[in-house]
Amino acid sequence: MMTPGRLFLVPNTLDFGVSADSDLREVLPAGVLRTAAGLSHWVAENAKTTRAFLKRVDAVEPLARALQEISIVELPRPPKGRDTGAPPDLKPLLAPAVAGHDIGLISEAGLPAIADPGSDLVRAAHALSIRVVPLSGPSSLLMALGASGLNGQSFAFVGYVPVDAMQRTARLRELESVSRKFRQTQLMIETPYRNASLLAALLAALNPDTRLSVSCGLTLAGAWTRSDTVARWRSQPAELPSDVPAVFSLLAG
Repeated sequence: MMTPGRLFLVPNTLDFGVSADSDLREVLPAGVLRTAAGLSHWVAENAKTTRAFLKRVDAVEPLARALQEISIVELPRPPKGRDTGAPPDLKPLLAPAVAGHDIGLISEAGLPAIADPGSDLVRAAHALSIRVVPLSGPSSLLMALGASGLNGQSFAFVGYVPVDAMQRTARLRELESVSRKFRQTQLMIETPYRNASLLAALLAALNPDTRLSVSCGLTLAGAWTRSDTVARWRSQPAELPSDVPAVFSLLAG
């Protein structure tokens, strides 16, 4: 009986390729680079950015096969604006592993299946008794939480908040209430061009004594984290870039 291959969860950088000339060894462990260089089958959030990632890997750890010979298939994207209910059948994407080949799962940034697509594929791998191997690498959520000084013993990632102003305010106040009740840090993200509007909404909706932390451009040269009370944020405002990812965290007083 053939031994199935493994599904490697391969971390990506957090720079979304904008620092393509930078050395991957500054961010990713050597073992990750060796594993990535040896894989010939990939499932990706985006095939184009995965090829760019593999070119960067090749610069420090030569690929086992030419890039054009490597198979990269994309995860299916759910139809916009509607919930299709049951997740799609992703077992066909794992056919190489069933045939004995290792597969890499990668997202555009950070750890796959953490605030990114991929969990359905991981679940399908478990159903097929394919060994899942997570590799260590940067996670903007955990890095931001650690840098925030907020409660790292109890926290929740809530994803994106509504864009509509009234719904967003209601959601932020709800999160603040949950944070106060359970002493739980609430983490969220936003599309970079809406960074400033989310910060403004947070400062308008939250109580003055709630602590708010913003981590911007983690692992990039100009990365920074500011953690302070909402009152101090209001009295000492800050501008956020519209083209750099940020993580927002709050902890009610």
